[in-house]
Amino acid sequence: MEPLDPSTIAVSLGRGAHRAGDPLNVPVVLSSTFRAGGAIGYAREGNPVWEAFEEVIGALEGGVAVVFPSGLAAVRAILELVPVGGHVVAAHGSYSGTRRLLQDLEARGRLTTRLVDITDTSTAVGAADGAALLWAESPTNPMMGVADLAGLRAAKPELYVVDNTFATPLLQRPLVDAGADLVVHSATKLIGGHSDVVLGVVVARDESLASEIRQVRTEHGAVAGPLEVFLALRGVRTLPVRVERASATAAALAGRFGSHAGVDEVLYPGFGTMLSVLVHGGAAAAERFCSGVRLAVPATSLGGVETLVERRAQYHWDAVAGVPDNLVRISVGLEHVDDVWRDFEQALAQIT
Repeated sequence: MEPLDPSTIAVSLGRGAHRAGDPLNVPVVLSSTFRAGGAIGYAREGNPVWEAFEEVIGALEGGVAVVFPSGLAAVRAILELVPVGGHVVAAHGSYSGTRRLLQDLEARGRLTTRLVDITDTSTAVGAADGAALLWAESPTNPMMGVADLAGLRAAKPELYVVDNTFATPLLQRPLVDAGADLVVHSATKLIGGHSDVVLGVVVARDESLASEIRQVRTEHGAVAGPLEVFLALRGVRTLPVRVERASATAAALAGRFGSHAGVDEVLYPGFGTMLSVLVHGGAAAAERFCSGVRLAVPATSLGGVETLVERRAQYHWDAVAGVPDNLVRISVGLEHVDDVWRDFEQALAQIT
């Protein structure tokens, strides 16, 4: 059989056994206890809907997936693989929760950390050569910088990890195309896609590494609820069409913002559903822009069906990343592009 297109994988995998009369969707199994002698001994070890979700995400990324109750729980599980005293090199534009966690672990003597500009390949490679872990994120958050993920592999760290939340496996596959060892997602975002679930997932290059991650999950009790995983699995089914639609709108908005007098600069990586704008007039103008939208929603998150705006420098621990105080991050949803643009135009008109 010919390899399946990602849009087909998202719809067709994770369906369970193909037996006459079986449900098309894997049911939500709400049980903490399983009869002895089967594949699952206890609910902390597995669940049928976990297996279905992991099958789909693993196939999309080209690896072996392990689901977690949140993106940050997935991040923490990966950092457990770093030996005590190990050195971690991470993008200074990484998710703020990841940087907080690294800072906390360093303060407690668990590991050491160096933050680098991950888009400066030669500097990042030099810093990470021989490190216990290299943590990349591309596009970066919220500056939308794009790293040379394949080029970073030259660093030869013990583990090379890519946070692929913004791009999703529909737009880049770091395990397959960049030689990464692990990929992590906040499945709360584009994978789930409907702003109704908190979930994370790690995808390993092979079963051996996935087994290590799975052991951390079991021993630490970082287990996801079956209903949450079911909702994320349902979200995956429409991931290709959502990414395609929102990406097209994001590209159109980037062009329109670029020619508007109320915007000093547009930060757009050239793909995906995310962009940032530097609003003319500084922090006060950016704040008025966010409070002036009517259709878009001022909120912290991304990847849902609704368009969200957020002034990152005010609401997040982003000083280390050098985020300008007039930066507004925009997560593009599925509304019609003209409706969203009219909303942004009227909000910009209030400050220009």
